[in-house]
Amino acid sequence: MAFTGFGPGAVAFYDELAADNSRDWWQAHRDRYETEVRAPLEHLLADLADEFGEARVFRPQRDTRFSPDKTPYKTSAAAAIDAAREIGSSLYIQLSADGLMLGAGLFHPAKDQLAKLRAAIDDDRTGTELEELTDGLRAAGATIEAHDALTTAPRGYPKDHPRIELLRMKGIIGTISHRPAAWLYKAKARDVVAGDWRTLRPLHAWLERHVGASHLPVEVRGGRR
Repeated sequence: MAFTGFGPGAVAFYDELAADNSRDWWQAHRDRYETEVRAPLEHLLADLADEFGEARVFRPQRDTRFSPDKTPYKTSAAAAIDAAREIGSSLYIQLSADGLMLGAGLFHPAKDQLAKLRAAIDDDRTGTELEELTDGLRAAGATIEAHDALTTAPRGYPKDHPRIELLRMKGIIGTISHRPAAWLYKAKARDVVAGDWRTLRPLHAWLERHVGASHLPVEVRGGRR
């Protein structure tokens, strides 16, 4: 086991970056990111790979090409296990000034995945299974949400559908968040991450089974929903 905790300045790093999100600040403090944030995150993911699979750590630079916000760096470190558009769901981890967040689900579904998700929610068997699953996750302390939701029923579905709240969501994710605490800088953080991913894994598995990969070309996966 290589992971012994995040660096003692990992959370403070993102507090300071939020105050001065500039290339000059980043270059002056890059070693802190590499030693206190990225290296521990990679060790953590390597320790958990046998159970959960290989992860991809996201780059720290923001893509500002189409955003009015031109700050160059992300204010969190994050990684994902599985690509949601390839299998239907991801397991996710994020470290920021707010603490540690673990997630599972389908955040930005492709158009065909969103159609399959809604069909599975509409089906009494699979939809009831998801409803019971998400109720259980909420009882365990998770938040169930989506990046966006419709204000009414999707086209083709009744407004009084018994699972209308799930149908209105443009995707589905479960998250468990932890405020900064002393255990974050110790090996115990690995156990917290593993425990939360085990809690969230039923949602991950349901999406793999009932939504799965997008079969659309990359260039047409987005669009209005």
